[in-house]
Amino acid sequence: MYCTAIFIDPKLGLVDLHRKLLPTATERLVWGRGDASTMPVVDSVAGRLGSAICWENYVPLFRTAMYAKDVQVWCAPTGDDRDVWQATMRHKAVEGRCFVVSACQYVPSPDEVGRRAAGWPGDKPLINGGSTIIGPLGDVLAEPLVGSEGLVTAQIDLDDLAGARFDLDPVGHYSRNDLFTLSVDETPRSGVEFIRHDLG
Repeated sequence: MYCTAIFIDPKLGLVDLHRKLLPTATERLVWGRGDASTMPVVDSVAGRLGSAICWENYVPLFRTAMYAKDVQVWCAPTGDDRDVWQATMRHKAVEGRCFVVSACQYVPSPDEVGRRAAGWPGDKPLINGGSTIIGPLGDVLAEPLVGSEGLVTAQIDLDDLAGARFDLDPVGHYSRNDLFTLSVDETPRSGVEFIRHDLG
């Protein structure tokens, strides 16, 4: 079982998927590890979409690989409602010179009986949201939606990417690939490998 982001086209249905490379903390009790065979960048009417799930967004080499695939709209679903997440999303947009769409779930507090049984203080939500959209120069296009459910939208213009990458293209003229290289093995991995030796 994997934590998975899926890409759905209105006409084609399921187009591709990304399995989280490394489950975080207690997620390891439930979810398996993904591999680089599910790190797609998918063409869509909104641009070239890619995704990193929650704390995968903190993995520099993963980000570099996705930038090299020319991700234009970075999708970052998360349960992280801390202020530092907002800074991370802005950094990712500036670093990758891409649009970033971060969807953070909002989970309200348990009912009063549940709160008392769990010892949960007050009416504080379990997860307070924070969905946002960031432009390729780090500008906030849609303020974080905090404290309630809702829909966050913004107009984006893919032509802005060329201007944003003019002075910083992390896998182009700013990459120094004469000094640094990244090798990504996209071979599908299985948790079990069967080897049979012919004894006859």
